[in-house]
Amino acid sequence: MAAELGLFALILALLLAIAQGTLPLVGAARGDTALMAVGRSAAYGQLVFLGIAYAMLTYAFITDDFSIAYVANNSNSLLPIQYKFTAVWGGHEGSLLLWVLILGLWSAAVATFSRSLPREVLARVLGVMGLVAIGFIGFTLFTSSPFERLIPAAMEGRDLNPMLQDPGLIIHPPMLYMGYVGFSVAFAFAIAALIGGRLDAAWARWSRPWTAVAWAFLTVGIGLGSWWAYYVLGWGGWWFWDPVENASFMPWLMGTALLHSLAVTEKRGGFKNWTVMLAILTFSLVLLAAFLVRSGVLTSVHAFAVDPDRGLYLLAFMAVVVAGSLTLFAWRAGKVGLGGGFGLVSRESALLTNNVLLVVAAAAVLLGTLYPLFLDAFGLGKISVGPPYFEAVFLPLMLPLLLLLGFGPRLRWKQDSPTEQLWRLRWIFAVSLVFGMIWPLFVGSWSFLAGIGAFLGLWIIGSSLKDLVDRLRLRRESRQTVGTRVRRMGRSYVGMQLAHIGVAVVVIGITFVLGYDDERDVRMAVGETVEVGGYGFRLDALEEVRGPNFDAEQATVSVFRDGQLMTTLRPQMRTYFSQEQPMAHTSLHRGFFRDLYVNMGEELPGNAWVMRVYYKPFMNWVWAGAILMAVGGFLAASDRRYRVRVRREDEVPDEDAKLAAKAVVKGEGDGAEPNPAA
Repeated sequence: MAAELGLFALILALLLAIAQGTLPLVGAARGDTALMAVGRSAAYGQLVFLGIAYAMLTYAFITDDFSIAYVANNSNSLLPIQYKFTAVWGGHEGSLLLWVLILGLWSAAVATFSRSLPREVLARVLGVMGLVAIGFIGFTLFTSSPFERLIPAAMEGRDLNPMLQDPGLIIHPPMLYMGYVGFSVAFAFAIAALIGGRLDAAWARWSRPWTAVAWAFLTVGIGLGSWWAYYVLGWGGWWFWDPVENASFMPWLMGTALLHSLAVTEKRGGFKNWTVMLAILTFSLVLLAAFLVRSGVLTSVHAFAVDPDRGLYLLAFMAVVVAGSLTLFAWRAGKVGLGGGFGLVSRESALLTNNVLLVVAAAAVLLGTLYPLFLDAFGLGKISVGPPYFEAVFLPLMLPLLLLLGFGPRLRWKQDSPTEQLWRLRWIFAVSLVFGMIWPLFVGSWSFLAGIGAFLGLWIIGSSLKDLVDRLRLRRESRQTVGTRVRRMGRSYVGMQLAHIGVAVVVIGITFVLGYDDERDVRMAVGETVEVGGYGFRLDALEEVRGPNFDAEQATVSVFRDGQLMTTLRPQMRTYFSQEQPMAHTSLHRGFFRDLYVNMGEELPGNAWVMRVYYKPFMNWVWAGAILMAVGGFLAASDRRYRVRVRREDEVPDEDAKLAAKAVVKGEGDGAEPNPAA
């Protein structure tokens, strides 16, 4: 019964998506208030029925309903209860249901938190999101239903993929999908602005917080995916330029460019066409990511192994969305003004350079990802494009971008003096360069890569902190407390600087890991010791342990430094009952400046095992930087100027509204030139 209820709810959600995708757009064109109001009601109703469908599938997993094919293929009666919940999105069909549920959440959020928008604008935004929902719910219903019955019912399930039986599955896919789907809101605002012919600062201001939240979620999702792969796959790596990793990275790069471009459109009325194009391209890359992962064209540890015929639906949907959006853009773009002019040295120029570098980087990643697929599709042979290509084309683009990140936010709008800014930052630059080049000596032998990374990271952190201090000094005359002065700077500005510092921490972490990680694959028997990274790893014991749905061979490894016991690691090689598939379970000892990492390989004669032992310096800085970036994005999106509602003529604005309005006029909150009178 759960399958039938879930399927029926999904059908009703599709009908509501059709209503949401048509009636509000017709109402906005005709000025019909009643039809425009349908968008909000349809969004809420769609979320309710998608929630029912998702709840029914979850219930089927919890109750071991193996008469449903998807449950039988992705669960087992011995599967721990927490993984029965997460197994709902452990395969193609269930993860797609999670995708449309999150799309429903975003639509309902826009309907709830955008009440201050003009009715026509909100109707168009919800209408476009309804059209997107039609495509994805239709894909779920017609090609990927998770509610198909299995006749006769299976006596036992095949079990969830052992790699997915990990806490990482609980949080990584939802966060990633929140980011992916969130960019549909930025896309909807852009298309709504094109339809209405209203590409102005107000449109950018409405779109900007939604874009920041989507970007922050995608940052968290990518960071969690990298962290999950690092300790689950047992390869000791956190990024391999895998095609599916690239599929999530490309929208992130384009979304980062979109965020910065929206700042120019909001503050200066410039880059209007460019900003709309970035919104379209970002969502197009999201659709491309869905196609790559779900079409069967890729062979990847991250990809869903599905019928390639399903890719035809996604390909057609992507073609309709991209072609329709670009046609509308070509029709409307010529009627949009160019905005104010700006000098060669100005914040606009810095942000334009930022955009160009990010877009070119995304294009380089796109080329390296799709080129092998095109060759294979046309029968021209099979090649593999790996890290050497991506590092050769990507890193040179990032170096000027990171240098720019140090002084770009300090530049004035329209025109600035380069000598003045360079003079102000001369000590930050010099100190960063000296300490950056010395720092690697305290980690190991000197490394040019680590030195450059340390210099760039310290340069960004130092210039960001100096900018914060300068702004606090300018506000000191008001005799306010430091906390009050920080709050008055605006969450958008503080969030921007926090995100930039997060980038710096990631850069330091990456370059030090690449420069100083140490790894060895060795044969170890009980009592033998191997030294890696200055630490001694001794295999003390081997024993058999039993889990809820697996048996495992567990090693006990003692770790020593200078003769002192540091920690004990217990890696496992698990064999799951249902699939008899061996799966290595890594053991880690985390520290602020290094990770110690042990993984079991294959069993050898003589009661010995192949052991993979790693020393990973500054590994946790990569995750910490990603967290700082995401927190900065969420903080920027919560700026009070985005929460000022449109007031009626008979209302008197409260004090918060006045302050927020002043912040918008003065350009505070995201790195505008400090105003001493503020």
